[in-house]
Amino acid sequence: MSEQEDMIKTIIKIREEKGISQRQLAALTGIKQPAIARLESGRSVPNITTMNKLLAPLGYTLTISQLLDE
Repeated sequence: MSEQEDMIKTIIKIREEKGISQRQLAALTGIKQPAIARLESGRSVPNITTMNKLLAPLGYTLTISQLLDE
């Protein structure tokens, strides 16, 4: 599974755990519900701005961290 797929699955999980529907998330973010559905189904690739818009009302943000040597 790609990192992008992991991120989308995490957003879906967080959204569902918070009891927020796609329609509610659309109202909170200004992103139309069909666009959220396309992102969640993997039919669309979100850019960083869109990811931040989706995460902010869920109480999350994107971060960059250094990979640790394994």
